[in-house]
Amino acid sequence: MSRKYFGTDGIRGRVGVAPITPDFVMRLGYAAGKVLAQAGHVGEGRPTVLIGKDTRISGYMLEASLEAGFAAAGVDVMLSGPMPTPAVAYLTRALRLAAGVVISASHNPYDDNGIKFFSAQGNKLPDEVELAIEAELEKDMLCVSSDHLGKAHRLRDANGRYIEFCKGTFPTELDLRGMKIVVDCAHGAAYDIAPHVFHELGAEVIAIGNAPNGLNINDKVGATAPDALALAVRANHADLGIALDGDADRLVMVDRHGKIYNGDQLLYLMVLDRLATGPVAGVVGTLMTNMAVEVALQKLGVGFSRAKVGDRYVLEQLHERGWLLGGEGSGHLLCLDKHSTGDGIVSSLQVLSALKRSGKTLDECISGLMLYPQTLLNVRVTPGFNWQNNAALVAEKAKVEAELGERGRVLIRASGTEPLIRVMVEADDADLAASSARRLVECIK
Repeated sequence: MSRKYFGTDGIRGRVGVAPITPDFVMRLGYAAGKVLAQAGHVGEGRPTVLIGKDTRISGYMLEASLEAGFAAAGVDVMLSGPMPTPAVAYLTRALRLAAGVVISASHNPYDDNGIKFFSAQGNKLPDEVELAIEAELEKDMLCVSSDHLGKAHRLRDANGRYIEFCKGTFPTELDLRGMKIVVDCAHGAAYDIAPHVFHELGAEVIAIGNAPNGLNINDKVGATAPDALALAVRANHADLGIALDGDADRLVMVDRHGKIYNGDQLLYLMVLDRLATGPVAGVVGTLMTNMAVEVALQKLGVGFSRAKVGDRYVLEQLHERGWLLGGEGSGHLLCLDKHSTGDGIVSSLQVLSALKRSGKTLDECISGLMLYPQTLLNVRVTPGFNWQNNAALVAEKAKVEAELGERGRVLIRASGTEPLIRVMVEADDADLAASSARRLVECIK
């Protein structure tokens, strides 16, 4: 059974356009209250869910709609205000709540927004639970009796709790004294959290992208626009830079020279650090993970498996295999011995601890990994477009793959969060990858 509303990372779209409308989100809160909160609730009294959000102006409207829906289902609500997605996952688990909800469209522009859920254990929902919520959405929305309506209150110390959690994932015998770090918060949910984490661990912190106004989230800053961070690192003669996205679940880093490092490279560095103290059974990447990482891990004797694109699928494979490390080139990195979900701040602290233990700089640590050239092009299409029904594109893809042979690979997929077709070509030659990708894009256009 296919999902009608849920994509790879919750429900997402343009604000004011179905399904990101106040009436639908209220019904979604009610449906989730009936399915998710009841399933995660233990003990007497009403179940409680935590609602966090990023800094988009639409968050106020959607928060109120969700709150009304949950209340109608007889579910109490805690409101955290602006809060990173992984913080909501942590707080849901730490406070023994029935579920967590995040209002965010992650790296998308401000006029998009979305809703994503976490279980009582701080995990993203499996497909069957999302399908159950969608089934509940098809029913009439009712309302419990007045004496059973849910109530709402604000969680006042959410920031402090999460800051301490993040610091707790960094080795107690290490600190960041002597390091100058530029932190780019993307004008997003971590603007009043991330700089404090690194400062309290001893670093000299220069914060950028930390002045949200409701309209500037991810605007020329953050993990999806790391050039701003590279400029700031060089201008301030910093040791390195850390860029988060709007909801702080993905990470990109910049070395002292302004060179940008993606999730594939940072994941490889974390594996090297773990190998220095013990074996690493395996790592889960995705269909997009650079072939160079797979080859390098094989040489190190570390298992590697590819999941579908989306950190939820990486997480599923990690659980199935009993492994701890995984991630995507986009910067979603998972360290399951530190957190139940991808966390940009926590992942950056794992990289920083690796640098501290090795005594090397970021560029020195990753110098041995040479990524294969990749060309990734996005083509906006009409919603519901199925590229596999395009005979010309299918034929051209087969032709390109035959020409590449063992020199590279092709991946075409629909975005799970936007009406886009993503075309990726990887080859041992950058010009070959680029020209091949352009040929495929022209077929879509």
